[in-house]
Amino acid sequence: MSQTSTRCPDGQPPRLVELAHASGVRLSLMDWGATWLSCRVAVDGFEREVLLGYAGLADYFNQTAFLGATIGRYANRIRHAQFACRGRVIHLTPTAGGHQLHGGPQGFDRRRWRIVEQGAEHVVFGIESADGDQGFPGNLSATVCYRLHADRRIGMEYSATVDAPCPVNLTNHAYFNLDGSATDVRQHELQIQAHRYLPIDQGLIPLGQLAPVEGTSFDFTRRKSIARDFLADSQQHLARGYDHAYLLDDECRQMATVAATVVSADGRLAMDLYTTKPALQFYSGNYLAGIPARAGGQYAANAGLALETQFLPDSPNHPEWPQPDCWLQPGETYRHTTVLAFRSA
Repeated sequence: MSQTSTRCPDGQPPRLVELAHASGVRLSLMDWGATWLSCRVAVDGFEREVLLGYAGLADYFNQTAFLGATIGRYANRIRHAQFACRGRVIHLTPTAGGHQLHGGPQGFDRRRWRIVEQGAEHVVFGIESADGDQGFPGNLSATVCYRLHADRRIGMEYSATVDAPCPVNLTNHAYFNLDGSATDVRQHELQIQAHRYLPIDQGLIPLGQLAPVEGTSFDFTRRKSIARDFLADSQQHLARGYDHAYLLDDECRQMATVAATVVSADGRLAMDLYTTKPALQFYSGNYLAGIPARAGGQYAANAGLALETQFLPDSPNHPEWPQPDCWLQPGETYRHTTVLAFRSA
């Protein structure tokens, strides 16, 4: 663990963590935002950086792309920044267009997390969120553990407790490019084990009804290049590409089978995603243009993709959706895990 001369918004330096596993994975992380800074994977005897990142740490403190950050209390969008609880309307702190995005303007991505525990192959970050934080009810305590496993696997284990009913939806917002450079990620191939997705309106808020992917550009039930059907219909034009939630098929739950697979354009590296979460937000990096790049210069649009495991967006306003309840109750513990497994394609 190390510190730098860079100062976070709270005036203190970030604490950096390096993890490594003999199977061929190295991670760099930071306590500010419990942020994933770097992911280097062994490919044919050489290390390949597969994560988008900034050239300097200071760029992470005011970013709007959420590169590598841990997101909370509630990932994704909540319509009109409000929901009902026990007969009263809870008003959240809005962000994008009067809605709330990724937990609010001062969400967990803009906080310092505590380093609770650290070893050579794992680190646990913790955070406390007071009653009323970004409008959410109750006091919340949460942790995320990054853990390296054999066979080039990375686990992200989330837990949380509350003292009042509150919707909780933690995720990570890493952007991947498995080619190891700022190439066009639309040349990657993708498979998502989901037969339904959520159409959106112009504000990128779910319209309310799940729709079948069959016969649409959103069908990734068989592996295909992201470019093949890119911007092929009006739903994609609303988001400049893919930025939609998929309800994963039931067999994916509890990590019984692979939920999604990404394959690099050069065909040398694949990443399988397993998760206990019911849904997956696929974002094709449509607004990355102009963001300072790790290697200098700027990223272009579609330089990386995000696969955010979560509850469906706006779930507090849609109890009818066929997924587990997103509300965490006092006495319960929120526990979810996502595993990324790298392998030869």
